[in-house]
Amino acid sequence: MFRSNNLAARVFERQILTPRPGASVNLVRHFYENLVPSCTIYDIDCPDHSFRKFTDDGQYLVSFSRNHQDLIVYRPTWLSFSCEGEDCDSHSLPQKAKRFDSFFTQLYCVSLASSNEFICKDFFLYMESHQFGLFATSTAQSHDAPTTEGAIDGVPSIERITFYLVRLEDGVILDEKAFCNDFVNLAQSMGVFLYEDLLCIMSLRYQTIHILQIRDSGNLVDVRNIGIFCREDDELFINSHAHVTQGTSLLSGIKQRLLSFIFRKTWNEEADPTLRVQHLKKKFYFHFQDYVDLIMWKVQFLDRHHLLIKFGSVDGGVARSTDQQPAFFAVYNMETTEIVAFYQNSSEELYSLFEQFYDYFHANSRNSLHASFISSHSNNTHALDQLWCIKNKTNNISQFVKKMMTSLPCTCQSQSPSPYFDLSLFRYDEKLISATVRHRHSTEHPIKFISRRQPNILKFKIKPGCGLCFSMFGKPAFACASTPALDLGSAPMTTISYCFLMFRSAFWLIDTTILFFILNLWRYPGCYHQCFFSLPMELPVPSLLEPQKCDARYPNNLIRKACPFSWTIL
Repeated sequence: MFRSNNLAARVFERQILTPRPGASVNLVRHFYENLVPSCTIYDIDCPDHSFRKFTDDGQYLVSFSRNHQDLIVYRPTWLSFSCEGEDCDSHSLPQKAKRFDSFFTQLYCVSLASSNEFICKDFFLYMESHQFGLFATSTAQSHDAPTTEGAIDGVPSIERITFYLVRLEDGVILDEKAFCNDFVNLAQSMGVFLYEDLLCIMSLRYQTIHILQIRDSGNLVDVRNIGIFCREDDELFINSHAHVTQGTSLLSGIKQRLLSFIFRKTWNEEADPTLRVQHLKKKFYFHFQDYVDLIMWKVQFLDRHHLLIKFGSVDGGVARSTDQQPAFFAVYNMETTEIVAFYQNSSEELYSLFEQFYDYFHANSRNSLHASFISSHSNNTHALDQLWCIKNKTNNISQFVKKMMTSLPCTCQSQSPSPYFDLSLFRYDEKLISATVRHRHSTEHPIKFISRRQPNILKFKIKPGCGLCFSMFGKPAFACASTPALDLGSAPMTTISYCFLMFRSAFWLIDTTILFFILNLWRYPGCYHQCFFSLPMELPVPSLLEPQKCDARYPNNLIRKACPFSWTIL
């Protein structure tokens, strides 16, 4: 950790000191205590699109047309405006600073949906290693669809759901996968999980987990289906014994694995043979039909071989809130086709694992440099203190555990790795804003970001209740910098918003606005250089202020040479 709060002193300290092994990126993130957004530009001339998000590497801004038929992708244009001198605050920005195309270049517009299909605006997954984007289109949802063989009663039907794999560099559609008369929960990507090159899609209507692989060539290849059958030859085996099973109703393969595990677990709980039968009657056979009626709600990868599957009632599978619904969690080994663990959502054992090893549930994050610094109660003492504080205030520990378990299985790519959400650097009200990417209602009160190192110092604040800024309706507003208050305006719950920072580091999802800012960089020996940036904050974090990647135009080398400079960005 830096010994000084001064930006110039920190740059000097970084030049002469070597961080501990593995701590270089985390050390660099402390620079964001000095680099904060601070003012607003209103009435930006912005295209009437539905903006989804930036890719994790900051290379692309993904948006959709208003009719939800077309995919429009932009690329940031980096350095925009600059001012040199000692009184830069008196200089007004040029008129083109209020134009969206001053900061972004449209790469392409691709039609994904047909006339009766619409792009799901809440669904987008990014495969960083190949810069592939996964999008989804669907027809209207029907609640009175006719019952078909294998379909679960009470689950709605969608005539056609299509997943498209798009190369974001040029907009080429590489492959697609369609599901007919099925139901996949596309809201916030909850029904789909991406882990490395593996993709799992949860079919609620037919209770099947589809495992696909994304090849380097951009093909979506079926790997296996888990549901009615668990092994590749299960269907062949059952068909070869059709004369035995004819006229009988068989449980699905995954349900039989589940019941077998529960039976063995209940059997082993009682060592006394004379009491074992009574124990089985009470714990297993009495609840047998309840176990049979369970359906799979949601699924995620824990690693390449294990899935975490959430089971519950049919009503809970399609409900928006499942806080009060009984639910169970099972860990399934895809290679052995066995259930290896089973918990109820009130299990304190599962909660203990959740509290201590939360990062392991975000399996997609462990292979992402950007997501490896997301604050959680398993890696951050401040987050753990907050969790314990909530836990100590609760009157019903069982209800508290159930509430915590509603976040499992984790939603893929649902958290922002922004340094401003790093609880080691800043303190803020998580009821108003957090690293979790989701729609939030606007609040009339400013959202304050307070320094952790200096507990009484307000670094910046966001005011989401004044005017309209980067809204999906009306004219937006961009934010730039100079004073410690941000006036971001009032935006509807569906507004997509981002914070633009500099040093080639990335856009970070903050709240209800797109933010820009001006950075005052101190010259040596006495004047400063002021630049207006629109640099994406989701580029690889190690590129932030790395001396080995800078030449004579960059501050760290220039400070070392102790000479004035005119700073530009490549």
